[in-house]
Amino acid sequence: MVPSSNRPPLKRLEKALGYTFGDPALLERALTHRSAAAENYERLEFLGDAVLEYVISSELFHRYPLCKEGDLSRLRATLVKGETLAEIAQRLELGEYLRLGAGELKSGGFRRTSILADALEAIFGAISLEGGFEVVRSVILRLYEPCFASLPGLEQLKDPKTRLQEFLQSRKLPLPNYRIVREEGDRHARTYVVECDVALLPERVEGRGSSRRKAEQAAAGTILEMLNRDE
Repeated sequence: MVPSSNRPPLKRLEKALGYTFGDPALLERALTHRSAAAENYERLEFLGDAVLEYVISSELFHRYPLCKEGDLSRLRATLVKGETLAEIAQRLELGEYLRLGAGELKSGGFRRTSILADALEAIFGAISLEGGFEVVRSVILRLYEPCFASLPGLEQLKDPKTRLQEFLQSRKLPLPNYRIVREEGDRHARTYVVECDVALLPERVEGRGSSRRKAEQAAAGTILEMLNRDE
C-alpha cells in the first residue's frame, strides 16, 4: 500500500466507476476509514448498503420472472455479500485509494474484505446522494454485470441440508436423521461432530464444523457427493 500522499489520482477511480464527483470531498469521505478520521465512511456505507440492496433486488426481480421469493433471496445474498463487494473493489483497485490509520495500514487493512466491501458501499451511498438514484443504479449495474453473468445455478445456491432433503423427498424417502456424537477442542474453539443417516446408504456419515449447523451441512454435503457418484 502506498502512503496516502502517493495515492493514484482520484480521477482514475472516477473513470473506473463511470462517475465524476462534483464534490471531491464526498468521495474522499467515502474512502476514509474510521481509523483515519472522525469524518469517515460509516454513514455513507449505511446509505449505500440500502441502495445496493434495492438495486440488486429490483434487477433480480426483473431478470428472473419465474423465480420464487426464496430463490431470489439466495441470489441476492450471493451478490451483496462482502466477498462479492470486495471482488468488485479489487477490480477497481480500491485499496490504493483508501485513507487508513497507521494501525490499519500496518495490519493490511487495504486488503481486508470487510473494509473493501464497506468502502464500496460508501461510494454507492455518496453517488446516490450527489447524483440521485438512477445514476447510482446505472453505476451499480455496470460494475455488477460480470457478477450477474457468473451467477451459479439456483440448485447450487441451496445449502447441502436443503438439497439433501429435497433429493430424498423427490424419491418419497424418509428425511435424514442428524445427531451430535461428540464435541472436540476447547470451549472457545469447539468442533462439533455430527452423524447423519439416510435410507439410501448402509452406514452413517460424519460431518465436522465449528457449530452444529455447519457440521450438519458438512455431513449432508458428503452424502450428496456419495449419492451423486452412485447415480
